[in-house]
Amino acid sequence: MKIKKLNLYTSQIDAQKKFYGDTLGLEINRSTEAEISFNAGNTILRFIKKSNFKPYHFAFNISPNKVSEALAWLQERVKIQKDGDYNVVDFPAWNAESIYFYDADNNIVEFIARKNLATRNSKPFTANDILEVSEIGLATKDFKEKYDFLTSKVGVAKFGGGKKVFSALGSETGLFILIDINEKNWFPTNDTAFAADFTAEIELDGVHKTVEFKSESVSLEDGNGV
Repeated sequence: MKIKKLNLYTSQIDAQKKFYGDTLGLEINRSTEAEISFNAGNTILRFIKKSNFKPYHFAFNISPNKVSEALAWLQERVKIQKDGDYNVVDFPAWNAESIYFYDADNNIVEFIARKNLATRNSKPFTANDILEVSEIGLATKDFKEKYDFLTSKVGVAKFGGGKKVFSALGSETGLFILIDINEKNWFPTNDTAFAADFTAEIELDGVHKTVEFKSESVSLEDGNGV
């Protein structure tokens, strides 16, 4: 699965413009008073102005050979959210390492380096090493309903986790991180997980689909383009 476009909400268009454009150095794709979008590698990350929104947890894939460089680069720009004493969190089951930080909305943002991906280069770490949005958190009160919909209707496979409380659905280039908000908070900050509305335009087995999560309901729209 690939996340081609991710629509999120914010009440702070200008603050998110500065954070993603200036702090992280992403190229601005479109900017108006009502929205701001960025080219994040293979994904367009879009924030839409909305007075009432809930915080998210999402992740960017980064070049898998640049964890140490990415950490040093981020430490010059943001405060790292540690797991205990660790700035970098190792996920051996996924053959990956992650670094966490907050954006202007206190969304939990993750840089994840997946060692199974082949992308390699020897240049210093820059925003160009942000490859794509690879995860979007979907927190829900009805885990089984959302799990069944995403696997049977959308067609994504279980990548990791189980069938209760936590499951990662999709592939290394795009995952829905499904959690039960009655049982689990967001790692590693232990922030309360909210059912935060989003729209993800994905590519799955060559087919473009739109998955919308709104007011605790998830829906699917098939389409020919993104």
